[in-house]
Amino acid sequence: MSELLDGLLAKPVGPAVPVRTTDPDKDFTRQIEVKGDSADVTVRAETFEQTESAATDVLRGQGLDPAEWTVTGFRSSEWTMANGDTGVSTRFSFARCASVTEVGGLPLDELLAAIDSSPVIQRDEQAGEHTFLVLLGDMQFGKIDGDGVEGTLRRTVECLNEAARLLAEYRLRFSIAHVHIAWLGDHIEGFVSQGGANTWRTRLTLNEQIRLTRRVMLHALLLFAPMCSRLTMVAVPGNHGEAVRINGKGVTRYDDSHDTESLIAVKDAAELNPDRFAHVEFYVPDTDELIVVVECSGTVVGHAHGHQWRPGKHFEWWKGQAFNQASPMHLVDLLLAGHLHHEFLDTDGWRTFIQPPAMESESTWWRHAKGTTGAPGLIVAVTKDGRVPVKEVVSK
Repeated sequence: MSELLDGLLAKPVGPAVPVRTTDPDKDFTRQIEVKGDSADVTVRAETFEQTESAATDVLRGQGLDPAEWTVTGFRSSEWTMANGDTGVSTRFSFARCASVTEVGGLPLDELLAAIDSSPVIQRDEQAGEHTFLVLLGDMQFGKIDGDGVEGTLRRTVECLNEAARLLAEYRLRFSIAHVHIAWLGDHIEGFVSQGGANTWRTRLTLNEQIRLTRRVMLHALLLFAPMCSRLTMVAVPGNHGEAVRINGKGVTRYDDSHDTESLIAVKDAAELNPDRFAHVEFYVPDTDELIVVVECSGTVVGHAHGHQWRPGKHFEWWKGQAFNQASPMHLVDLLLAGHLHHEFLDTDGWRTFIQPPAMESESTWWRHAKGTTGAPGLIVAVTKDGRVPVKEVVSK
């Protein structure tokens, strides 16, 4: 991975402790079997750590570079040595990691400069009657489709930076004190989609995908918090962000989502500095729910990922939800959703539906099936009293 991506995915870890190496001449047994891009190595030693080092020595002894192989599994058992002591016998399974590196590195070094160059602005305490909306989702961090992790990450940050720049322009036309950022789900690719069939095409671990999501959300917080008197951030669960599925079915609550937990982590961090972030509000769905409703300058805004309805049936779903007076959806003026990866605006009377495009550049499966790629970006808009007079797509 690139130095930048490594830095963004970094986490505090303990110092490395060198493993005690064994003398290959004193190994009790050594066996290796190589088949194409897989290898099995069996070694015996006094401890498991010795067998791990010995297995690497066996690879090297056969002219194989250990750096090009990664352990995919092992089976360890104890045995009695000739002197009566207990030794350890371990069978290591290796896979050649060249196929991973051939996919290409993640050249995101310039992104660090983009993040570091985010404008530092004094806190804007002006009053205002309008809310500036920033709507985005469907990054699906981790997948190899299109321009991959690096492209989606760069685009997301650059679009957020451009949205912050546009806020100053929109303030020439509207009095804006409130900024609202809607994270509309599927921020990670995850490993639950299609029964796990997307696993091979997902380059990042689950924790790495979540870490990128969390740090992009943190970037948005640091970027917009100084620019407004009130900042609200909402996250809703997407289908890719579901925490657990067994046999293709979700088995936990509907709100159990990596998409929303990422924002909760940012909220926890912001609360450590109330002097700086007291004007920031964070919202995720209630227990076993999928939607969030927030008031923005007199406009009641509903948030959903969009996987609850079939394509084109958003108003039918909305009307069904509104029929339940216990649901806040009967008060909603503006519904926001992602999921379908393309820009879509629709109105019914004075009610408005906005679906921003995905932040990923394409779904390769969709391109093969339908021929089209994505047109990635986010949407900014201004709202007041139930109306959304302007909307603009921001793309990079």
